[in-house]
Amino acid sequence: MSPALAREWRRFTPAQRLGRWGVWLAMVAACAWAARSIDIIPEFLADAPEQMMDLLVRMWPPNLAHYYPTVHGALVETLHIATLGTILSFGLALPVALLAARNVCRNRALNTLAQLVLVASRSVNSLVWALIFVAVFGPGPAAGTFAIAFRSVGFVGKLLAEAMEEAAPGPLEALRATGAPWASVMLKALWPQVQPAFWGVALFRWDINVRESAVLGLVGAGGIGVVLDDAINFFHWDRVATVLLAVLAVVVVAEVVVTRIRARLL
Repeated sequence: MSPALAREWRRFTPAQRLGRWGVWLAMVAACAWAARSIDIIPEFLADAPEQMMDLLVRMWPPNLAHYYPTVHGALVETLHIATLGTILSFGLALPVALLAARNVCRNRALNTLAQLVLVASRSVNSLVWALIFVAVFGPGPAAGTFAIAFRSVGFVGKLLAEAMEEAAPGPLEALRATGAPWASVMLKALWPQVQPAFWGVALFRWDINVRESAVLGLVGAGGIGVVLDDAINFFHWDRVATVLLAVLAVVVVAEVVVTRIRARLL
């Protein structure tokens, strides 16, 4: 082979290799810094498996007699919180999503404001929202419902806005060219394209909210978390096991139901 045609193959350039090493060093430094900051006590860490086994022994067998009516009523309340919170979140998120979608709203200032609202909703954890609404409404399921709704607005609004922006522009332009009003353009041209994403997001978010609403009771926002918190505070570990099994069963059933509904709708 001619020396002019000989080439040396390299996977990364020197600058890329240096950058990769820099990333690895930064990750190691971050992990070391985090390990020092959280103040891990080696004695407690070594004793953790034994303590975990002792806790599992105390939780077995579960006190199934405690399920009805205490756990059952709290479980139904949890499902109501998740369902109403999801419905409310769509009512709040839909106008924000319309403002965030750049092919629907042409005003850059409104786009930015809507994106800011969606980011603010996602940046606050559901437990923090629950603490805020417990201070507003007092302890109970109302606080949990609003916490789930406001936490879901960012998730729902972002996905719906992205689905709107990915819609084909042809049908929208055709209806606008005929002089159709804005509402008709949204219902006849945009909604048929966004509908599959809408139902997919709704089912997925409800599935997530069932899981999140199960722990909101730990801060007084109603649901099965209240029963779980009481059982832990009074060291009734057999009742704790019953509550955890009930939550697991509901999550599994919700997953199956959501999967089947999604398969039929989409």
